[in-house]
Amino acid sequence: MDDRIRVYEEKMQKTKEHLKNDLAQIRAGRANPHVLDKITVDYYGTPTPLQGVGNITIPEARVIQIAPWDKNMLKAVEKAILASDVGITPTNDGKMIRLVFPELTEERRKELSKEVKKKGEEAKVAVRNIRRDGVDYIKKLKGSEVSEDEVADLEDELQKTTDGYISEIDKIVDEKTKDVMTV
Repeated sequence: MDDRIRVYEEKMQKTKEHLKNDLAQIRAGRANPHVLDKITVDYYGTPTPLQGVGNITIPEARVIQIAPWDKNMLKAVEKAILASDVGITPTNDGKMIRLVFPELTEERRKELSKEVKKKGEEAKVAVRNIRRDGVDYIKKLKGSEVSEDEVADLEDELQKTTDGYISEIDKIVDEKTKDVMTV
């Protein structure tokens, strides 16, 4: 790949990774520890990621267990989960906290599927905008040190890269949609 358009390819890669992270936050009726990624706990005055205060395990398909290393942190962890947008009420047994994910209704699955597709479309729009910026940059090179043939080659290479990322995004969205719709 030409160094002049590598920057745009890297931006497309970041867009794809951002989409993957966004979709990991969407729960599909099964326990997924990534729904806890954005939760921070007040650990003796310091906001600490939930993963930094205890063990997170998945003993069953729809249950996440959080066992804080310091039992005094149980209330703080419970409070942080309640304050978050996870949408699940934690149960505290004095030793650990359990999050039980309810089975999703058909209607909720369809809503989540639409949300997944929307996020996929947003990612594709972002990739296309990156391509547009790249094409603008390439066109500015035209008269200076680059011939028209080179400009056409660079635009073609950028288009092929864009098409590759668009198809990867489609695959990611299809997989997540299938995951969400599976009962």
